[in-house]
Amino acid sequence: MPRERVVSAQARSDEAAAGKADKPLHATLRPERFDHYVGQRDLLRKLRITVQAADQRGEPVDHTLFHGPPGLGKTTLAHVIANEIGTKAHVTAGPALTKPADLVGVVTSLGTGDVLFIDEIHRLSRVVEEYLYVAMEDYKIDITLDSGSHARVVTMPVKPFTLVGATTRIGLLTAPMRARFGLVEHLDFYPPADLLVILQANAQKLGVKAEATALEELSHRSRGTPRVANRLLRRVRDFASVEGDGDITADLCRRALELEGIDAIGLDALDRSFLRALIDVYSGGPAGIEAVAATLGEERDTLEDVIEPYLLQQGLLARTRQGRRVTKKAYDHLGLPMPESADSGLFA
Repeated sequence: MPRERVVSAQARSDEAAAGKADKPLHATLRPERFDHYVGQRDLLRKLRITVQAADQRGEPVDHTLFHGPPGLGKTTLAHVIANEIGTKAHVTAGPALTKPADLVGVVTSLGTGDVLFIDEIHRLSRVVEEYLYVAMEDYKIDITLDSGSHARVVTMPVKPFTLVGATTRIGLLTAPMRARFGLVEHLDFYPPADLLVILQANAQKLGVKAEATALEELSHRSRGTPRVANRLLRRVRDFASVEGDGDITADLCRRALELEGIDAIGLDALDRSFLRALIDVYSGGPAGIEAVAATLGEERDTLEDVIEPYLLQQGLLARTRQGRRVTKKAYDHLGLPMPESADSGLFA
């Protein structure tokens, strides 16, 4: 049974329920327009230009691919694009489209200019990809009826649409698929200043009074990820309503985060276990990812997609040809002495 991580950027079904519960009192926390979106300034400027140019020409927006760690706003941007051009956003996921018939049902239901968002697009089957190519380029889809000597191909028109794909592992996307996107953009982690603006706006939407210092604390512990920031805000809100009078103070915020095991830079128990395993078992590294995964009892993909990106971004971990190494910054953060045998150049 995989352990629950509050700081995981992966979406959870319980958060969708929480959003619905909050909606009668306040609008959803997801921004709906470019003007409401905080962060990713360069990307946002490119999207504004692309959307406005397409609107002036009366054409659908170019097919767009977003890649980067989970929780940074790829799904949100798809909805923002749809809202900006006044159309609907249809959301699905790569693993849900297992056969061509699944894709046919989705694309034939699209209206003119609608946005089709496919999450985890790298997990599309090759057969479905082949059908999607034609739909993206020629706005039609070919359906084979019957088989053998009675087989015939029926071509169904598809209304012009915009495909927005999202992936956390762009390297697994096929070259022909990447080539069919007009825009391919990477989403970066958010600086604490941007997360603070997001937290201030969302605390207001949730009807929560919060001290500025408390929200600043949350912004620094949210791992540069809006989804994590919103999740921590809800956890601290619950803690404040039970342990306090409902207002989020700096003291209540720190106590809530300590209860969750989240330290000053946003690391949780699994992050620290990853670093400690490298230090205690492998003397700081280098160690292969398979060996570390076996030591922790976790899947390799979990470590590469969920744990490592933030550790690498914070400079706590280094990837080398020989394997993973812990940096000097990680030793300092954990309060551990760095071994004298460590190569200062690699551990700096």
